[in-house]
Amino acid sequence: RCPFHAYHRDGAMRVDGNYGATKGYEPNSYGEWKDSPHMKEPPLKASGNGEIYNYNEREYDDDYYSQPGDLFRLMPADEQQLLFENTARAMGDSELFIKQRHTRNCYKADPAYGAGVAKALGIDLQEALKE
Repeated sequence: RCPFHAYHRDGAMRVDGNYGATKGYEPNSYGEWKDSPHMKEPPLKASGNGEIYNYNEREYDDDYYSQPGDLFRLMPADEQQLLFENTARAMGDSELFIKQRHTRNCYKADPAYGAGVAKALGIDLQEALKE
C-alpha cells in the first residue's frame, strides 16, 4: 500500500477485505486513520523555503451551531418531528456515546432540537448533555 494514499479504500474493485469494518474517514469516534505529520511534504526550495499550506476551516470558524439552529427554527412543528424521526432511524443501532454526542450538538443548535432528537432516540437528555 502506498503511504501517500488519502483516506479512501483504493477503489470499488478491491476484493481482499480492505481493512474490513474500519472507518474510512477521519476524524471518527474510534481514532482510526489519524493524520500522519511525518508524511508532510518537505520544504520546497523556491526563493527561500516554501511549504504546502493546508487550509483548515476550523482555524477560521468557531460557530457550528447558529446556522443549523436557525434552520431548525424555520421548520414547522411537523417537519421538526420528521427530522427527529429520520435522525433516530438513520442513527439506528449506533453506540450510545455517539447518540449522546449528536444530541449534544443538536442541543447546542437549539434546545428543542436536542430534546426532540433525544426523545426520538429513546435516550435521557440530561445524561446526553453531560460531557
